[in-house]
Amino acid sequence: MAEEGEPRKEEKKGEHPKDESKEPKKDKKGGKKDESKEGKKEEGEKKEKKRVEPKKDEVKHDENFKYIVRLVNTDVDGEKPTVIGLQSVKGVGNRVAEIIVNRSGVSRTIKIGDLSDSKIDELEKLIVGYSDYAPAWAMNRQLDLETGDDMHIVGVDLDVRRKDDINLMKMIRSYKGVRHEEGQKVRGQRTRSNGRTGLTLGVMRQRLMQAGAAPAEGGAAPAAEKPAEERERRPAGGAKPLAPTKPAAAPAAKPAAEAKK
Repeated sequence: MAEEGEPRKEEKKGEHPKDESKEPKKDKKGGKKDESKEGKKEEGEKKEKKRVEPKKDEVKHDENFKYIVRLVNTDVDGEKPTVIGLQSVKGVGNRVAEIIVNRSGVSRTIKIGDLSDSKIDELEKLIVGYSDYAPAWAMNRQLDLETGDDMHIVGVDLDVRRKDDINLMKMIRSYKGVRHEEGQKVRGQRTRSNGRTGLTLGVMRQRLMQAGAAPAEGGAAPAAEKPAEERERRPAGGAKPLAPTKPAAAPAAKPAAEAKK
């Protein structure tokens, strides 16, 4: 009980007076909660310090390194190896690139940006003149229609020749040319499930099903009655229909002598 002379502290409703003498709660192990939280934070900071991001291998290029190499009117990434970089040119695949690199004497693993200007010019000459030293079976245009020669086309010329060939097929109205005009597949692929054009089959099938269901709801039309002869011929139980019966023959006329008797 407070003494009469001392003023009473106003207490809000629903709140209990706080006991300042209470100590912080302890865990089962005997440590204080605040101390355990601080310890966890310190452990987390230590783990974060240990997690050091791996350093990326920063390759230092020479001052003369070319990040973009120009070959046959094509931009080639200088970071790529020579064999891979040559394949950026249209008409140069893996096999052609290997032949060109072996003929030039350049290492196939060296980056194309590290090559000198003279080596790049040599590679371009080997690409353009590939048909001079390569066998006929390794070229992409054999027995040309106009000249009859075996040649290897690279770069922009490859797209031009391809368009000319398609226009020629359309002009002579060959099967492939007609298929090109219609926008259909040319090489005999199936078009039942892939490469379909026009209206979708699902919509057409749905309309047909709705049309077939309409007379069923209104009642099916009565089937025409079959003639009596067909009903008699057809046996029950799903057996085969019987052969048509022949009409009975008329009795033979008796001789005149028997008739007189």
